Amino acid sequence: MSDLWQEHWIRPARLALGTASALGLARFAYGLLVPAMRSELHWSLAQAGALTTANGLGYLLGAMASALVVRWLSVTATFRLGMVLTAAALVATAASGSFPYLLLTRALAGLSGAFVFITGGVIASHAAASARSAAPLAIYFSGAGLGIAASGALIPPVLAGDPGRWPLVWIGLGAGAVLATVISWTAAQGPTEVSTAASSVDLAALARLWPVTSAYLLFAAGYIAYITFLSAYLTAHHASVIQVALTWALLGLAAVAAPALWSRPISTWHGARALATALAVIGTASAVALASASPAAVTVSAIGYGAAFLVVPAAVTSAVQAAIPPDGWTRALATFTIVFAAGQTVGPYLAGALADSYGAGATLAWTTVLCAAGAALALLAPPRGRLR
Repeated sequence: MSDLWQEHWIRPARLALGTASALGLARFAYGLLVPAMRSELHWSLAQAGALTTANGLGYLLGAMASALVVRWLSVTATFRLGMVLTAAALVATAASGSFPYLLLTRALAGLSGAFVFITGGVIASHAAASARSAAPLAIYFSGAGLGIAASGALIPPVLAGDPGRWPLVWIGLGAGAVLATVISWTAAQGPTEVSTAASSVDLAALARLWPVTSAYLLFAAGYIAYITFLSAYLTAHHASVIQVALTWALLGLAAVAAPALWSRPISTWHGARALATALAVIGTASAVALASASPAAVTVSAIGYGAAFLVVPAAVTSAVQAAIPPDGWTRALATFTIVFAAGQTVGPYLAGALADSYGAGATLAWTTVLCAAGAALALLAPPRGRLR
């Protein structure tokens, strides 16, 4: 029993510090820094979104290169390399306020984050197959919620009254990423049979699962706008530091709790119904905050969003796992991550440009519309079966 607990719960929880670092700290925490960096560096919302676009572009490049890097190294070594590079990129972001330089460091964090996300997903997929449960997958992806919750509790108080402290925040995020690297290091023991996976794109998987592919693309372009600009939206509505911190902390804690809610649906619901439901929840949560910026409405929105958004990659990974043999998982997951990264790359800049013209609420409308469309497409997914 203790060995089962270790392999199916403790190890995935330690591995989840990979997503806590690569997503929670290196991607999502930036949303809390947007108001301060805009104020100090005199950015528009489109420029603020461009840094997330740069992160998405780096993520896209990392997704395209990941299978090749795994082939050269191994799943384990690539995960660890991504963790080290992520910590370095976060610390480096504190070094300068130059816009081109910040674009570069955000792109590096995206590239390294893709290595962590994909290889950790492969390791968690094998753990889920061994456990005959989606719990290891859901736990792995929910790790980002821990990074979000920690960021929400710590960053707003540090920046309160002194936006010029933003470099100090990046150093703190880098220190957190170093700690995550140390704790997750020995948990990242990947399967040896996928270390020689092909580096080509798995077009057959994209075609067979086209509703999932389309839904994932829309999700990627839509969800990122909410979490990138939520802090700016709250600031525009004169939210207090306490409200911002509480909103982010609740969002992150809801994401941490998500495995308890979603593991069974991901494992047992037919087709991509779990994916469709998660996307519908995200769209609804965004619409709630758009309808009202009151503390109660924003709190409900953040909890709903947090409880669902990290479920989407877990549900997609489960769909891929069910559709193809294990020796193709690295290639297929890298391919779907390329789709995800492409959406993430264009979404923030376009949403930011809309917000510059129509107000910060336009970013919430963007998330609502795209995630609702993704939910409708996911319902068209075929029953699960191996891809031949």
